[in-house]
Formats: sequence, structure tokens, C-alpha cells
Amino acid sequence: MEKNSLSPSSGADDVPTTLEPKTTYALNEDLYSNQLTAIAKSGAEVEQHLPPLKAIKAYPMAVFWSLVVSMCVIMEGYDTSLIGNFFAYPSFAQKFGHYVPGAGYQLTAAWQAGFQNATGVGSFFGVIANGYLVGWFGHKRVLIGALFAMSAFIFIMFFAQNIQMLTAGGFLCGLPWGVFASASPAYASEVLPLSLRVYFTSYTNMCFIIGQLIAAGVLEGLVKLDSEWGYRIPYALQWVWPCILIPLMFFAPESPWHLVRKGKLEEAEVVLRRLQSKTANIDPKLTLATIVHTNKLEQELEVGSSYWDCFRGFELRRTEIACIVFSGQITCGICFAYNSTYFFQQVGLTASQTYKLNVGGTALALVGTFVNWFVIAPRFGRRSTYICGLAVMTSVLFIIGILNVWTEKKSVGMSQAILTLLWTFTFQLSVGQLGWALPAEIGSTRLRQKTVCLARNTYYLVGFLGVLQPYFMNPNEWNLKGYTGFVWGGTALLTLIWAFYRLPETKDRPFNEIDILFAKGVPARKFKDYKIDPYDMNQNAELAAEAHAHHHNGETKAETVFVEMA
Repeated sequence: MEKNSLSPSSGADDVPTTLEPKTTYALNEDLYSNQLTAIAKSGAEVEQHLPPLKAIKAYPMAVFWSLVVSMCVIMEGYDTSLIGNFFAYPSFAQKFGHYVPGAGYQLTAAWQAGFQNATGVGSFFGVIANGYLVGWFGHKRVLIGALFAMSAFIFIMFFAQNIQMLTAGGFLCGLPWGVFASASPAYASEVLPLSLRVYFTSYTNMCFIIGQLIAAGVLEGLVKLDSEWGYRIPYALQWVWPCILIPLMFFAPESPWHLVRKGKLEEAEVVLRRLQSKTANIDPKLTLATIVHTNKLEQELEVGSSYWDCFRGFELRRTEIACIVFSGQITCGICFAYNSTYFFQQVGLTASQTYKLNVGGTALALVGTFVNWFVIAPRFGRRSTYICGLAVMTSVLFIIGILNVWTEKKSVGMSQAILTLLWTFTFQLSVGQLGWALPAEIGSTRLRQKTVCLARNTYYLVGFLGVLQPYFMNPNEWNLKGYTGFVWGGTALLTLIWAFYRLPETKDRPFNEIDILFAKGVPARKFKDYKIDPYDMNQNAELAAEAHAHHHNGETKAETVFVEMA
């Protein structure tokens, strides 16, 4: 590791940024060095004393670059919205479908499913690849490469002559989509201070909504075009994003955490200076010290950097939490209650009522996001918000199911539809936001990107449950209508029970405190009030010794089993 000195400086108002005695601290000292521990503790105090508004003023460029990286996700929201709506698009169906007497041009059900699932499979492999690529090359290079790849793959979809070629293009486009979806929250968590972490990791969810709104506007404006340009223009508009983002990304800073893991301390310090305001009067070496200390702590706790390490020791618990929190966006009923225009039709609402309710649902999703940011997140913890949101959504789904007994009354159908809007609003207040934010802070810093990747892929896998939703609703299949609320209400209830016993509170916890809490095996319900000092050298040495013994014994047992099997 390179030599790099660290000297205290005078601080900002109301924020402790000085240490006594004034001396120089070397960052390549042993983890349990009094000097490194003292300066790292001071840096943590600086960060914990920054409320959101002051943090935005102190780190404006961190906010800006986090927003830029998250904009990559707008493309996935845009593209996935196009795919779902193109099946009923006249010019698209005429080009890639076949004529059905009495129904016009239609894609076969098999190719509809194949086209949609191809993009999901591509995203799955893109996410897995991103976990490796970021560890090798860093966020910046990987995102630039993904944007170039996206620009190339769009050509396939734009010039596709048949559904087979279009499906192949969808699979290839899914690869960079997976990179964007898993890189954005991890990058935000690594460049932003503690008080801004939840807002900008969950901003990715907002970018999906923005992409869907843009797609809806584009399709509405071009639906009357009878030529191939009716579907080609929406595909061509995707080139706008790389044209904007690629030049910006060349100037983006790399994650300081990645640079520290690579031993590039001087570069990490330069990045930290770029991320903060010149008037912040906060020595970036303080922040650098906390990063170095946390990285060294995790190394001593035997935290590795491979996908396999996500399933070893106490990291297994962290991976479990990240994966189920993210997949909770599916199990809480999103396939049924979110943008449920088909359900509105099945309960007897008119086309006009259905359209208005759908627009209202999208508006409520946006409102819910902002209410979460400005009302919920500053006052309530992650655990309480997630659990309360799940409880409300579970209740709403069961009520929808119960009301289906009286669906012959038109007012009941409208009541069920309004309840889905309440579900949508609650979803964006809680699970919709935290499903993105929590995986980015639950995993250890050395495994953060891979933890986010595993969580996102769990979401994709659980999302295949959504293929059952048309069977639940279709009059020619199971025709459950509102009774579908019981099905998704059951999965939501199971997720709620899991969250009550397993989901910890991480609000206002720095990454090194989260490391210690998991290493000590603190129960989820005690995380919030559990008192620890992550800079207690004796405590950390004991935990490191326990982790070393655990991993050594585990490896010995594995070798013994292997020999016996051989």
C-alpha cells in the first residue's frame, strides 16, 4: 500500500474536524494503530454531524455524479415499458406478428413471452458480470463500456427484420441494463455522506418511473404512425441517453472506496476533494481515514471479495437480507396491484375510468416517492418503514380479495380499483424505495457490489412468478379477479413475517458499525438501540480472532468432507 500522510485541519461550523495533538498520521499503519483509529473516528464524527441539507452543500458534486450515474437506469425503465406496450402497437404488430381473422395482426403468445423473457435473461447475466467487472475496473470504466455496448445493441433492435432478430437484440440490450440497475445504487452509497445515502440509493427507483413516463409519452405521440417508423423512432430515441451520458461519464470520479481497495490512496484523496465543495472546510483526509479503517477492519474480519464470500460466515446473513428485501418488491404484490389496468377492466370499469385511474396511479407513485424523501426517511427508520408498508399493503390485498364477494355491485369494483391506488402509494412510501436502498448498505463495503448484484438477480428470479398473473386474471383461465388479492396477500404476509424477525435497522449507522453489529451477531430487533464503539481496538481484535477461527475451522471441515467424498 502506498504511503500517504493524513493531517488534521480546522473544521466547519458545529462539526468536529480537528484532532489533538496536531500531528501527521500514516494511512498504511496497522488496523489497531492508535493514530489511525483516532483520525478515522474523527472523520466518522464529521460525517455523522452533517444533516441532509448541510451534506448537500458540503458535497454538491457527489450529489451531481450520483444523479448522473442513476440516469443510466432511465433507459431500462424506458425500454421495459416499450416492450410491454409494443404488443398492442399497430405498426409493431404488423411488422413482427401475423394476421388473425377478427383480431388483426398479433404476436403469438410464445414470442411475446420469449421477447419479454429474453431481456430479463440478458439483465440477469449483465448483473452477474457487473459484480466481477466493477471489482476489476471500477464503476466508471464499466458504466462507460456498458453505455457503448448499449449504443451498439440498439442498432440490432432498430434494424430488426423479424421477431427472432428483435429477441436477440433484446437479450443483448439486457446485458447493459443489468449493469446499470446494479451499479447505480452501489455507486451512490460509495460517493455520498451518511445522511444522503438512503435518498440517492433509492433515487434509482425514481429513474425507473421517469423512464416509464417518457415511454408513455413517446408511444402516445407516435401511435398513429402506420409505417415502421412508428416503432423505430422509439427505439432510436434510446441513442439520446448514451450521447448525453458517455461524455459526462468520462469526467465522473471513480468510487473512493474502490480506489482504497486497490491501494490507490492518493487517487482516493483527489476524488474526495472533487466530491466536496471548496467552502465545506472539511479535510477529505478525515473521510479517507474512515474508508481505510473500515476496509482494514473488514479484512481483519475475514471479509473476502468474491461471490462465494457473500455466503461465508456472517456475510451469509447480510446476503439473505439484501436478497429478500429486494425480492420483496415482487412478493408484496406488484404484479397485481401496480399499474393494474387489466384488473380495472376485469372488475367492470370503463376504458375511460381505467385510463384515468392508471394515470392517477403513476402520479401517486411519484408523490409517494417525494413523501418518502421529505417526510418518512428523515423521521423513521428503514426497518419500521419497510415493515409498516408491508403491513398496509398486505391488508389492502386481503381487503380487495374479500370485496370480490360483492363484485356484482359496480361500486365495489371501483372500491377495489381505488384500493390498488392506495397500495401503489404505500409501495412507493416503503418497499419501492427501500428495496433499492437497503441492499446497497447491508452488504460489507468489500462485497457491496456483489451483494447488490445477488439481490437484483434474486429480484429477477422471483419476478418470474409474474408469469402466473395473467392466468389469475384471464376470464378463459382461472378468472380469480379480485380473489387474486388473497394470493399476493399471502406472499406479502410471509415477507412481513420475515421482515419482523430478520430485517435490522441501519438508519444513521456508518458502514463500520454495521460490520461490527453483524460480526457480533446482534438480533435484528436490537440493531437500533445496540451500543457499540467501532473504534474499540480490543473489541475489534476479539471479533477478528473469532472470524479467523471460524473461517479456518470451516475450511478444515470442508477439506475433510472433500477428502471423505473422494
